Amino acid sequence: MKVLVPVKRVIDYNVKVRVKADKTGVETSNVKMSMNPFDEISVEEAIRMKESGVVEEIIIVSIGVQQCQETIRTGLAMGADRGIHVKSDEDLEPLAIAKILKHLVEKESPKVVILGKQAIDDDSNQTGQMLAALLGWSQGTFASKIEFNGDKANITREIDSGLENIEVSLPTILTVDLRLNEPRYASLPNIMKAKKKPIDEFTPDELNVDTKPRLETLSVEEPPVRQAGVMVESVTALVEKLKNEARVI
Repeated sequence: MKVLVPVKRVIDYNVKVRVKADKTGVETSNVKMSMNPFDEISVEEAIRMKESGVVEEIIIVSIGVQQCQETIRTGLAMGADRGIHVKSDEDLEPLAIAKILKHLVEKESPKVVILGKQAIDDDSNQTGQMLAALLGWSQGTFASKIEFNGDKANITREIDSGLENIEVSLPTILTVDLRLNEPRYASLPNIMKAKKKPIDEFTPDELNVDTKPRLETLSVEEPPVRQAGVMVESVTALVEKLKNEARVI
């Protein structure tokens, strides 16, 4: 079985995000970038699937600027087999990403596409669901446990009220949650090997995909500074403040 793993290049989670002076977006120049943490989990899960004999080939896909190849190399160093880079200098929306992935799925014919449930830069949580709709495939989102049984997959999902167990038929789209696994660190020998693994390159035009944006960002603002706390003398005073001064956000 072949598995496709899309990964996104985002601002590193340890970096304090700054808004651009013109308020058109966030500052990315001279900022440390890395693989989206949820995508690291999806890569790790694909590698574990290969180690258990469920998967034969892992393909890492990234869509974006030239530097996305560094993100692909990270996945290859972790243990993936080859990469695909769809180069675009535009900020692509989830629908455009899903359309590109649809073409790659039709080209590569994987049985499973496994994604992080969302990216930490926009928190859209849409690409996996849109891709499943475009392909007409089953989907298992927010997966915290995945087990394969022939042409079926048993998924434990994290939902508001607890855990939900579902069964989906292959081929399927899976999006993963934090508690699924702990991603491994790439060893130095594997990092060196990753430099020799192949990465195919395409553009959205070559895939005949319309990436025209449907949304327009008018302005990006920093959140208001959190106000300092107030010490109270008693529980009674606290209750009174909560009654009279607390605001519903």
